Amino acid sequence: MKVELQVHIDAPIETVFDAIAHIDSFMRASPAIVGVEYLTERKRGVGTRFRETRRMGNREASTELEITEYDPPERVRLVSEAGGAVWDTLFAVRPTNNGTVLAMTMTATARNLISRLLLPLMRKPIARAIEDDLQAVKKWCEADGTRDNAARG
Repeated sequence: MKVELQVHIDAPIETVFDAIAHIDSFMRASPAIVGVEYLTERKRGVGTRFRETRRMGNREASTELEITEYDPPERVRLVSEAGGAVWDTLFAVRPTNNGTVLAMTMTATARNLISRLLLPLMRKPIARAIEDDLQAVKKWCEADGTRDNAARG
């Protein structure tokens, strides 16, 4: 299963990259993330591992993730294994004339029969959750940029 979405954000590329590549910032940007516990001393970059707890509907679920690619300010990749699948999430950031485009590609590779059967059913809810995350990051970055500009102005 593969889900690809993108959003235009009226903020500098560095602001957008920080919002998605650094879990503390991502947690502040996304109301769905309710907790983060670092599993390594490293808090940024390749090799960083953490447990993220998200609210999904009326329940919470935790997932362990690892940053496997980190190329500021252009891309960061997070990988986890959960529910019988490997989840590979790539955030790609590129500047435009009037802001930044944030693209997110999530690929889930089934590791067993149950996940092979369930993943197609999960595509729409996962796409909605990704869209919610992207819109939350957009809102947070654009508000952050407004605060920065007001402080300068």
